[in-house]
Amino acid sequence: MDAWYLIQTKPRQETLAKNNLQRQGFNIYLPMAPTRRRKRGKAYYLPGPMFPLYLFIYLNDGIDDWGPIRSTIGVSKLVYFGRIPARVPSGLIDTLKGREDVEGLQIIPDNNFDVGDKVLISQGIFEGYEAIVHAKSEQKRSLLLLSLIESFIKIELDSHSLDHLKD
Repeated sequence: MDAWYLIQTKPRQETLAKNNLQRQGFNIYLPMAPTRRRKRGKAYYLPGPMFPLYLFIYLNDGIDDWGPIRSTIGVSKLVYFGRIPARVPSGLIDTLKGREDVEGLQIIPDNNFDVGDKVLISQGIFEGYEAIVHAKSEQKRSLLLLSLIESFIKIELDSHSLDHLKD
């Protein structure tokens, strides 16, 4: 039966594993997305694996020889749930492929926050704190009111560092 399966790669070797598996004739899918990096205090985005340490492989369990997979450079292992290889729903792969832009990068929806929204800070020194969106800027940043020691302070954070707060 043909299906997509999950492969775990060695750290930061997703592309190497993908290229080596493709050279062996395997059908591989490595979804890429803009990933946030920091250098000298400035944030920028570079293409990177959407799921670090993982990629998808399309196999026929009756025909394909799975033996070379685990010894491929860059591959750590084929992921199993117990004794069964981790089969990935084909709908997931179709959805991921359908969300790619012309450069093959995943289109990640922006966190659309409105003034007055309650948010949870998910990164940085204020991680875990709740805040209220006070204003928004054009650079995908939000000005927040953060309650500390029974008073509010204003901080500005990248909107990717925020999650909607569930009531």
